[in-house]
Amino acid sequence: MPASTRIAALDFRAYQRKDLDSIPELRRLSPGELEAIKVVSAVLPFRVNNYVVEQLIRWERGVEDPLFVLTFPQRDMLAPEDFGRLADLVRKGAPEAQIQALAREIQLGMNPHPAGQMELNVPTVDGEPLPGVQHKYRETVLFFPSQGQTCHAYCTYCFRWPQFVGLDELKFASREAETLVAYLKAHKEVSSVLFTGGDPLIMKTSVLRRYIEPLLSPGLEHITSIRVGTKAPAYWPYRFVTDADADDLLRLFEDVRSARKAFALMAHFSHPRELETPVAQAALRRIQSTGAVVRCQAPLIRRVNDKAQIWADMWRLQVQLGTVPYYMFVERDTGPKNYFEVPLARAAEIFHEAYSMVSGLARTVRGPSMSATPGKVKVVGAAEVRGEKVFILVFEQGRDPSWVGRPFFAQYDAEATWLDQLRPACGEREFFFEAEMRAMQSAGRHRPWGEDVPPRRTPVLFGHVEWD
Repeated sequence: MPASTRIAALDFRAYQRKDLDSIPELRRLSPGELEAIKVVSAVLPFRVNNYVVEQLIRWERGVEDPLFVLTFPQRDMLAPEDFGRLADLVRKGAPEAQIQALAREIQLGMNPHPAGQMELNVPTVDGEPLPGVQHKYRETVLFFPSQGQTCHAYCTYCFRWPQFVGLDELKFASREAETLVAYLKAHKEVSSVLFTGGDPLIMKTSVLRRYIEPLLSPGLEHITSIRVGTKAPAYWPYRFVTDADADDLLRLFEDVRSARKAFALMAHFSHPRELETPVAQAALRRIQSTGAVVRCQAPLIRRVNDKAQIWADMWRLQVQLGTVPYYMFVERDTGPKNYFEVPLARAAEIFHEAYSMVSGLARTVRGPSMSATPGKVKVVGAAEVRGEKVFILVFEQGRDPSWVGRPFFAQYDAEATWLDQLRPACGEREFFFEAEMRAMQSAGRHRPWGEDVPPRRTPVLFGHVEWD
């Protein structure tokens, strides 16, 4: 693996709500702007670190800087009435318990777990739910390690924000990798495991290894890829370069590859600036030296990256750095969505304009895609069908695998921002998947996986394999 001696080490320092007055850069803000951060951060999670503050945010741009908006709460992320009530308590110096009680009331009105995560995604064994495991799509299982349920810094748009504000009953986590292994051994239809959170790379390598190494053991040959969803290359690239266990982390990536499994880092880069620092680029080189693939994804976020030029620049730089542009997501319908969301029509325009500006190497990217309750739905664009203007939509993933790749039409709506705001086009009464979705919701789960999955042959990777 490449040496990291050219990058000076940096000691990690996190700032939370209680530390706001100790961040020197915030002295540039007006008293009203600083008060807004203090008020909104009582409701929405706030955590930033010294790398983001000192190297990513351009403070001369103030509150308009996209990296500032990406990490510091803003006044308009709360409804005016909610902000006013909470600001009154803060100004009066009300007891923290009173502030938190009102904050909890506001949080519960912000759709804390969208897309059926609680009702439909958590699998059961003998009628008991498996904490920390989600199985929404047949081939992929998500795992939420309990010690990875925080991040080096929090994105203000994060759709998993409830995990960081003490809504413990809504938190996805598991303390035992054995639970995951047992589930996977019983579900041969699964080929990919995605570690997510929070950010699994907040964990020390010695802890992460306890979760990953069991997946390399005999009996799990059907697991052909392991993925880790992370913002660390953007928010704390020192994790891969100069942190005390950086070399051990890269050896773990190599171990996965040596076990003949693909390893992919699903890196969240929301703005080109996150890719431009020397330490971020050094981190990517070191990750790639292990045989790991870095795939890049982010949501389209108003005030941060809602311009085609930003995405085109970001995709080009990702290709230049040897990573794979993967997804442009639509901001989910949760938390401060009204502050960040972009209408679907505009999202499609931004995607297609940016897509047209890059070479074929960057056109691995997909989107704009909604991770909605039925599945991942891409907005292909707008067209006219039988004299009616419509959205063309297609499933990229679905709770029912037969939905994948199937196009369908919705009435064109210039203001719609999410799938549930769309209506069927061409005289249809409902979308083709809705009847089956109602059945799943009535049952509280999707069809049991594995019942209709043909045996999968083991791919020949090295040497000779005898077929049964």
